[in-house]
Amino acid sequence: MKKSISILFIVLRLLLGGFMIYGGIQKFEKPIPSSIEVLEKAEKFSAPDKEATLQKVLYISGAKQTGYFWQVLGICELIFGFLLIIQGTGFIGALFLLPITLHIFLFHLFLEADEIGELIQTGGLFLVNIALVLKEKEKWKHLLWIKPI
Repeated sequence: MKKSISILFIVLRLLLGGFMIYGGIQKFEKPIPSSIEVLEKAEKFSAPDKEATLQKVLYISGAKQTGYFWQVLGICELIFGFLLIIQGTGFIGALFLLPITLHIFLFHLFLEADEIGELIQTGGLFLVNIALVLKEKEKWKHLLWIKPI
């Protein structure tokens, strides 16, 4: 039983790490659109019935237009995904990925609530991330409450 749980957590680490590496690579595949291209794309979704799509377009385009945030996010996903896959650094990779997977889940929850499949997938990845961090709670629980002298 204990061995099968260990194997399950290894598979979960590889799964989450693989998703993050894939997502990080995707951040660098397409060139960053110009401001004019963003405005033209936003105008296509300016109708009231396409408000949710407009919010997604503006949010992601805004992150890309900063000139650094989209790339930093991609680099973090790559580095933390690799840390998660490597046996000895899996815990630190899971810990560093926690705010990223939370952000991805919240993005889908608030801006793509109608996409149930993606919501389940990103929620699952966030829960896997939480499980990986909680599995190692003996390593960090003493940091949460220090007894006074």
